[in-house]
Amino acid sequence: MNLRNNRFIFFTLLLILLLFVGCSKKNGSKPEKIKIGTIRVPDDKTVAYELGFFKEYFENKGIKVELIFFDSGTAANVAFASGDLDFAEMGYTNGVVALNRGLDVELIWIHEVLGSNEALVVQDGKNINSIKDLRGKTIATPFSSTSHYSLMKALELEGLTARDIKLLDMNTEDIVASWSRGDLDAVYTWEPTLGEIKKSGKVLIDSAALAEKGITTVNIELVNKQFSKKYPNLVADYIKALDKGITEFKERPENAIKAASKYLGVKEDLVKRQMESTIWLNAREQLDKRYLGTNKNPGDFNKTFLETAKFLQNEKKIDKIPTMEQIDEFINSKYIEKSLDKNGENNE
Repeated sequence: MNLRNNRFIFFTLLLILLLFVGCSKKNGSKPEKIKIGTIRVPDDKTVAYELGFFKEYFENKGIKVELIFFDSGTAANVAFASGDLDFAEMGYTNGVVALNRGLDVELIWIHEVLGSNEALVVQDGKNINSIKDLRGKTIATPFSSTSHYSLMKALELEGLTARDIKLLDMNTEDIVASWSRGDLDAVYTWEPTLGEIKKSGKVLIDSAALAEKGITTVNIELVNKQFSKKYPNLVADYIKALDKGITEFKERPENAIKAASKYLGVKEDLVKRQMESTIWLNAREQLDKRYLGTNKNPGDFNKTFLETAKFLQNEKKIDKIPTMEQIDEFINSKYIEKSLDKNGENNE
């Protein structure tokens, strides 16, 4: 056999080896680390992390879990845009913004339906006894958040608009400082900031009352589509971990409250009040027509998403309203369904 034939055989075998290794990596690969965006609220993610459910599904497989705190969904969307984030929770209004900006993400989970944990609070001694009394007043809220949406809807119910007030865009830390200085007449925000504000203010309306009027708001989870396309089974595992956090709170609330309190460094009574002021949906409930539904039969939340997009476009927070087809594609229930594959129940 001559030298040319030897070289041909060598390079052919090398190519086959490289292809085999490449396929093996593709089929059995896993990330070294998962970067998860979170907000400081006692929810299913907080409970799941503190009780070791993420360790069970990821760290025991050799995958590190890094939790990254964001003050708002706006900041999380910036991280998604940079490609430096795999998962993140946020108010669903920021999910609308993410879709509008073409971020390569999809919505996979509802953390909780918001209630009295978000509220419109006014300063004591300002002679503000109704929403109509807010005309001409200075009000702060984080823009493009669920609180912003709820505030505008609360004003709308009483015939007011943003033009009737002085509206300021503030993050939660700045809200507390400005409130303490007396610079603000009112605030629409969430816990734990809400608890600080309420110490020297009174609640005019909260998101639970608005929900009774048909204005429902939720916190959601987004995933980077580059991650979900590459690791769909890990996304299903991620949902299993969150679902275990939901189950813990529903079946062993004291244990869940204690876990969230420990992780956040917040007193248990405050955590209990926050957790009991929201509605927690397990994986099966999320697929109900009232919420996410399935990809074949989308739920009512898709319509809420569209209505919120119309609001944000009117507020000039997004430049165009997505089509229903775009929303149906953005909201992807298949990972929840995948997590329930085994006998229709959560596959652990």
